[in-house]
Amino acid sequence: MTFHLDDIDRRILDALTTDARIPLTHRKLTSTLAFITGHEDPNKEESSINWQALATGIGTLVFFMGVKNLPNIAKSLIDHGKPPDTPVALIRWGTTPRQQTVSGTLETIVEKARAAGLKAPAIIVVGDVVNLRPSLKWFENRPLLGKRIVVTRARQQASDLVRLLSDQGAECLEYPTIKIIPPKDPEPLKQAVENFAAYDWIVFTSVNGVAHFFERLFALGKDVRALHHVRTAVIGPATAERLRQQGLRSDIVPASYRAESVVEAFAAETVAGQRILLPRAAEARPILPDELRRMGATVDEIATYHTRPVTDGARDLVADLENGRVDMVTFTSSSTVKHFHQMLPADRRNQLMGKVHTASIGPITTETAEALGFDVHVTAEEYTIPGLCQAIQTFFAKNAD
Repeated sequence: MTFHLDDIDRRILDALTTDARIPLTHRKLTSTLAFITGHEDPNKEESSINWQALATGIGTLVFFMGVKNLPNIAKSLIDHGKPPDTPVALIRWGTTPRQQTVSGTLETIVEKARAAGLKAPAIIVVGDVVNLRPSLKWFENRPLLGKRIVVTRARQQASDLVRLLSDQGAECLEYPTIKIIPPKDPEPLKQAVENFAAYDWIVFTSVNGVAHFFERLFALGKDVRALHHVRTAVIGPATAERLRQQGLRSDIVPASYRAESVVEAFAAETVAGQRILLPRAAEARPILPDELRRMGATVDEIATYHTRPVTDGARDLVADLENGRVDMVTFTSSSTVKHFHQMLPADRRNQLMGKVHTASIGPITTETAEALGFDVHVTAEEYTIPGLCQAIQTFFAKNAD
């Protein structure tokens, strides 16, 4: 069977040259390469493969669909002159988080593949280039390789978390439990933006709050110059960065990323008699506006968005939990916890989550999870998406199988 490079599955080439770290050719080892079917028609009376030419004339051999025929492939190559100690590698599920590679020689690979339980789909690489793999591989050394992690964050916000976990080798199962929607009544936010000159402070508690506020500001024909007189406070570096992207640097960025820290930061300010705008989720905790009012400020709490439950994936989520396909569930807010809890059948929650680890972005989210009966195994020390990913990586490193 003849293959043309233009016809070779790009994922297979990526698996070899990028992820399994086996170069197909190498100027010091070989300049010849052949792609061969590893699964000829068993009814053929005689093989159409020129084993003599392959064994003695080609440096690197790549067999497709050859796992079941591996004993015959190895024997045929040895019988036709290929040295028994020629390096061999089998790559299964190449380029995916389930990638598995088994290495050996023509003489040992059959037993090694059997011992590893390696099955199709896989490709077989034969040649001295396989020996380069130990010094070049990185894909299979990623700390979260093979871990299946559920992401419950709203789909429009999940990309950063998915990317960071995937970069570490995890297979992300996206089951958003919430979605972000605009408020039913946009008039309060509209009025606040139109009368913005009356405010002394604006406090942003999330990236969503920044996004929806500026969306309304721009819709009314205004820009950041309308805020020239106002001071700002934010919760978290991600919110501060989003505000900076709009042209404003926050005056207050507490070291701890929670409402209580903003309250502590305002203790050093004179806010009595001042007016503060607080654009945020309708479902947010009341502690921040309550404490600012106790300090003597007038607080206009405006709902800029709502979080609503998403249940579309509940059946598939339960199936994945039942089948043991989940290693960890991540929670990035109290809302994600509450709605994840609702997605699980009440009489089977403990059973479904019995062997599943959970990771929380911070102490408030952890408190919510524990109040609902979840065991929280990871709480990020830095209450950010990168901080959560680092905490997950550390957890699995300490609890390696």
